[in-house]
Amino acid sequence: MSIRSIALFCGSAEGANPLYGEVAALLGAMCADKGLTLYYGGACLGLMNKAADAAMARHGRVVGIAPSFFSKNVVLAKDISEMIMVNSMSERKQMMEKLADAFVVLPGAYGTMDEFFELITDAQLGMHHKPVAVLNVNGYYDHLLALLDRFEQDGFLRPFHHELLVVAATLEELFDKLENYQNTNDHQWLKHIKE
Repeated sequence: MSIRSIALFCGSAEGANPLYGEVAALLGAMCADKGLTLYYGGACLGLMNKAADAAMARHGRVVGIAPSFFSKNVVLAKDISEMIMVNSMSERKQMMEKLADAFVVLPGAYGTMDEFFELITDAQLGMHHKPVAVLNVNGYYDHLLALLDRFEQDGFLRPFHHELLVVAATLEELFDKLENYQNTNDHQWLKHIKE
């Protein structure tokens, strides 16, 4: 699969472990080095800022997509390639889903999970066929991944939908899996639900 851009979903905080910020910065730098546009939430805070700053430092293209109610003085980044303002968080998610070729989830909390579950649900429903990846830094998402296993074990998640999710432990594994992604959705299932 040809990947030209990545949408990053992650915390507007840096987290308790410095490793999270280091990995976010490495991701941003790798996007720039690979010539990938980095779409993100447009904040000058947290892991989002670490990734954006690192990409810009390597002369990458970084596009922020942010709701207009965010403070220009406190929240919004100023030194990125482009800022797109939208009216709501929902519109931000929809635009990122439309523009990016792949989606990467780093550590975060409520907002990150909201974005992740909307993206993977849209993949399940055939609204897009792009990879949704979790970079499981320091085992941060071990419990989430165990919960997804439970969804499948108890019959609420079909195996081919479970397999839509890309999981990687390292950035090298992440980019390899994104480049070799094959969508596992069942087209007969999709045809059935859309008739």
